[in-house]
Amino acid sequence: MPAGISGRVPSGGFAVTLRFVPLAGVLCLPLVLGSCATMSKEECVAADWRVVGETDGAAGHDPQSRFAAHAKSCEKAGVVPDQSLWYQGFQAGVIRYCTPLTGLQEGRAGKTYHNVCPPESSGGFLRGYRLGKAESDQRRKIQSLDSRIRQAEFRIADLRKKIAEGAVNENEAEREIHRQRREIHRLRFEMRHEELDLRAIERDGEIFAANPDMVIPPRYSY
Repeated sequence: MPAGISGRVPSGGFAVTLRFVPLAGVLCLPLVLGSCATMSKEECVAADWRVVGETDGAAGHDPQSRFAAHAKSCEKAGVVPDQSLWYQGFQAGVIRYCTPLTGLQEGRAGKTYHNVCPPESSGGFLRGYRLGKAESDQRRKIQSLDSRIRQAEFRIADLRKKIAEGAVNENEAEREIHRQRREIHRLRFEMRHEELDLRAIERDGEIFAANPDMVIPPRYSY
């Protein structure tokens, strides 16, 4: 069974503190914000910034980067987002986001938690998130093993072709084929064990979804 979950999850603390900055100084950083086009020109003009903020909060976005992206999107439209209204909405939306079941869904989807939940709801959210994240991480581990098996199989097929064409030393190629076959056997054995672990994590997730107030097993806490 897994001993823990890769990566650290922030624990506790109401981190939804939006630092008010001059909008002229807001820059779009693609590596941090992803796509800058969070809103179209028409959306910027018609925006109810409290509703926009509530939608963003309910999605668990990082408040600083999300508002900065809106400001950049609306710049060409000549629209300055109302930061106060947006933040009021964001705080309301976060209440809907910070639940144990949302945490489970976000973790399963492999999404990043931006430490937006207040102390009274962060514990429940993180219990679900850690369990869901364990499932997501386990699936990626199995996918990685499967990819390595496919690579080894491709290597064997390629060597067989080259042997038939006389393009390689047959004895050396056969030794490499034998080594790749042993590696495939080892990887398949490892993948079976990882799949058993995934089934156990999935069962824990199903139990948690039916009873979000339960205490999750210690292996998901760190």
